[in-house]
Amino acid sequence: MTNSLVDKVAIVTGAGRGIGRGIAILMAEEGAKVVVNDLGGAVDGDGNSNSPADDVVAEITAAGGTAVANYDSVASMSGGENIVQTALDIYGKLDIVVTPAGILRDRMIFNMTEQEWDDVIAVHLKGTFTVVKHASILFRQQRSGRIITFSSESGLFGNSGQGNYAAAKSGIAGFTKVVARDLGRYGVTANSIAPRANTRMIGTIPDTARQMRDARGDREETPEQTRVNEADDVAPFVCYLASDAGENINGQTFMVYGGNITLLSQPRRIRTIFKDGQWTLDEIGTMVPENITQGLKNPSPPQTPRQ
Repeated sequence: MTNSLVDKVAIVTGAGRGIGRGIAILMAEEGAKVVVNDLGGAVDGDGNSNSPADDVVAEITAAGGTAVANYDSVASMSGGENIVQTALDIYGKLDIVVTPAGILRDRMIFNMTEQEWDDVIAVHLKGTFTVVKHASILFRQQRSGRIITFSSESGLFGNSGQGNYAAAKSGIAGFTKVVARDLGRYGVTANSIAPRANTRMIGTIPDTARQMRDARGDREETPEQTRVNEADDVAPFVCYLASDAGENINGQTFMVYGGNITLLSQPRRIRTIFKDGQWTLDEIGTMVPENITQGLKNPSPPQTPRQ
């Protein structure tokens, strides 16, 4: 323990289980007062219960830390405002916002319902906005603050059967870069984490789906993957970003799992063709294969129908 967050007040959404729980507990160990937010629903967002948030608060206080539970849904503007207000009402200030709250409703795009799309977008993408928006007003006024959002490899690289989830997570990555630019001048940082951890959400993905992704080479194999990537593994780097040591890290996306911390590249131009005027289709048909798309790999090539 380094006491890196002493006198800080933090909000952690989805903190009743998984990655959020690990972050809330470690932040409390590092000296922060923590608002433990969790609606207490199932992996797909159904239902609600106070127990997950209450249990984490009890664990923190039993260890000598300070925490309070909040049960609001991040999917509504009033919920996001109430979460921020809880920090102000109980602790009188707010320094850190961490937003890992999320649900899964995986479905191939041709089977996905409007409700499945809307619900996942509401919790992940809008749920990040609702809390960050209300915190940003305060952070701008006090000219300080840390925002750590949660993207995903699915959103950054694509993943079959997760059109809703990937869209939300890609949106969060882009949203975070904008927040970093909007608030950086006020001494506020915003960064995004793409985690990989053994959580109940990951447990809903069928083994066959994982095997298909491995066969396609969608996941880069590293020595770290021989060890189970636990939810708690993400917390130390999040605490580092939230501390004073992270004051100059802004607008970045990191992949974090096990013992791996990776800075991901910003989008950049790879190849360009140019002419002073509009391209014709014939010219494009010649120039693009030769100069733009050579060597590209189809991530999901046509397959023979299964019998």
